[in-house]
Amino acid sequence: MLTENEEERETVSSYFLGQAPDLEITFMQKLYSEHVLNHVHDVWDVHTNKDRWWVITNPTNLYSQEQFPNLDYALTFHIGLCLRIPRTLKQRRQDRRVLPFGAVFKELEAATLALSQATNVSGYQSVGMRSRETLLSFIAIAQDWFEPEDGAETPKRADFKGWSELIFDTLLPGRDQKDRRRLFKTLSKEAWDFAAWLTHAKSATWRDAEACLSTTEHVIGLASSLLILWMREVPEACPDCASPNLEPEEGRNLETPEVVWERPTCADCGWTGKAVPIDEEEPSEQLREIIQSYSAIEQGDECIIPTVPLRSLTRPGDN
Repeated sequence: MLTENEEERETVSSYFLGQAPDLEITFMQKLYSEHVLNHVHDVWDVHTNKDRWWVITNPTNLYSQEQFPNLDYALTFHIGLCLRIPRTLKQRRQDRRVLPFGAVFKELEAATLALSQATNVSGYQSVGMRSRETLLSFIAIAQDWFEPEDGAETPKRADFKGWSELIFDTLLPGRDQKDRRRLFKTLSKEAWDFAAWLTHAKSATWRDAEACLSTTEHVIGLASSLLILWMREVPEACPDCASPNLEPEEGRNLETPEVVWERPTCADCGWTGKAVPIDEEEPSEQLREIIQSYSAIEQGDECIIPTVPLRSLTRPGDN
């Protein structure tokens, strides 16, 4: 038995009772802990008034000991499952948070550098020009995700204001979103107009350039966040429990391990949304070894043989 603290016990017991409110825990202990890809998976043996379960953490899930009588088999299955479902935000690369707008944020960095080096009117005008180019780059990426309705006219590719109207009308529809929609549209329009003015202003100052870049950054930050949530089909709140505590998780599929998938999950009730591909990245050698090991189990390798037919996972309350 491993060392455990009261906080760990409370977390595991709360999770278990949340999944099985009709069962009563009679005994529980942490039996094993393993590090895989910088993640620690703890295995708990939970006895109830009716049966026994494994509770494995990070992410937390439970497995019937009737179906998984062997601890190693349960942990191997759990780790394999983690390859299919998302990881936490801490595991992802930093730039994945803003995909597919990474190039836009690089342009913002270039505009910030231009501002730091600007010492005259032409330098300040350059910040305005770079801000306009950044806004156009953003709208060019965003409009690729929008398919116009049959017969509907769409703005020209470089029509920033026209596309802003269309995009925010789509992302923030209805009367309840009226004020949000007006805010996004107004910010975008004013950022564009001010950048256009600064690009040709003979009286431009450093303060003007700073205001232009700050406004552009603000618009890009707010709008890209809204668009990314829409692209990844993340709801405003959990559809099951209405909790706003939704977290992104990443994972890979055994058949295409180079594709990174992401789905929203509810931190309160465990609801999971639709997984969507967000990036392509060759898995590390260590990850490939785990994928190969799990594939061997799926293909019937004799390394582990369960003692009962495993046709489906048993959940608390199943007959």
